[in-house]
Amino acid sequence: QVTLWLKKIYGNRPVPQYEVNARTIDILYELVECNEARDRDVSLLIEDMKQKATEYEAEANYLEGLLAESLGLSLSSLSSEGTSYLSVLVDSAMTLETKDTSLASFFSAINDMTSELYATESKNREMELELSNLRKKLTAAVMLEKQLEEDLKKAEELLEVEKAKADSRSQNLKFLKNKSEDLKIRIKAAEEQLAATGLDQSLTHESLMSLSE
Repeated sequence: QVTLWLKKIYGNRPVPQYEVNARTIDILYELVECNEARDRDVSLLIEDMKQKATEYEAEANYLEGLLAESLGLSLSSLSSEGTSYLSVLVDSAMTLETKDTSLASFFSAINDMTSELYATESKNREMELELSNLRKKLTAAVMLEKQLEEDLKKAEELLEVEKAKADSRSQNLKFLKNKSEDLKIRIKAAEEQLAATGLDQSLTHESLMSLSE
């Protein structure tokens, strides 16, 4: 099957040499199937186009006979203006995708397109309204973001001030603790010095306060 297909493809020309093994045969067989499927599709398309051409020709002959029978007109007897009107009528029918050129078909197609147009316009209005709401929400979000940024900046500044105050209080507390320890040491040293000089304990401030009470 692969050999016959290659001969068909190359015709009178010699088939190029290739290594014959399972892999190359499998690849060529897939190409054969794809090519034949494509040929079938093209053949079906050609047949469909031929059938449509036949149908269009029959319809054209019918309409031509109808014009000749009912109005005594033929395409050759139409004036340039009449031919132009006929072309406009055909183009309009094709644009509106009507099944024929009757007024009923035109009115039906126009009504359908009008309804579709109204539906599209309504949808556009809804989308515009939604877009407007989104813009308002976006504007509010941006303003809120700016306000939050300002509040955060103020909070950071206030935090820096409070931190500086806390540092100052911490330094003052450390100073007072050191001063208290120094005074305790000095008091103890003074008491030891007084005791060494033979101070009577009854004359200390504490004893005198007790005696006063």
